[in-house]
Amino acid sequence: MAKEKPKPEGDREEGDGEKAEGAKGRFNLKFILLFVVAPVLLLAVAGGGAYFFLFSGGESTQTADAGHGTDEHGAGEHGADDHGTDEHGGGGDGHGGGAGGAFFDLPEILVNLNSTADRPTFLKLSVALELKNPEAGATIESLMPRVIDNFQIYLRELRLEDLQGSAGMFRLKEELVRRVNLAIAPAEVKDVLFKEMIIQ
Repeated sequence: MAKEKPKPEGDREEGDGEKAEGAKGRFNLKFILLFVVAPVLLLAVAGGGAYFFLFSGGESTQTADAGHGTDEHGAGEHGADDHGTDEHGGGGDGHGGGAGGAFFDLPEILVNLNSTADRPTFLKLSVALELKNPEAGATIESLMPRVIDNFQIYLRELRLEDLQGSAGMFRLKEELVRRVNLAIAPAEVKDVLFKEMIIQ
């Protein structure tokens, strides 16, 4: 059993240097894979997904419309004479405006809500009015200052608690319908549709 002779200092440094270079090379490879290749792949997948969702929606809509079994006049399987029979329950006054619905966009409304806090709370509201008849649009246009005034007075008295939840939204919608109908009488609005509602 012979004892190994210690290597001269020059040999030891070369071996350690090779190990250091090997470790450094592996570190560079890991660094490149982790911080260059992975983000590029992630961006490619995200870009492909965005492209798929943005540009592939039109084809599925066309195929869904094509497969409903309508005749050349769009009457469908039941025919045009079946509407309003007891079988379908179509005699009521539904909310669906269909293709003939008329809408009127009101200008954006910004009010501060009634609050006791140190900081004011603001409500930004953008609505469209669903008209019972298209001729009411001219009436609303001529009475717009009255409609906006009624909305402003009502909205400034609201508290943040009044607008929370779906029940609060429903109450707000009903009250706005009532106020706009009072302002434009004898013309009438069927519904108020929220386009944007921001509370800050």
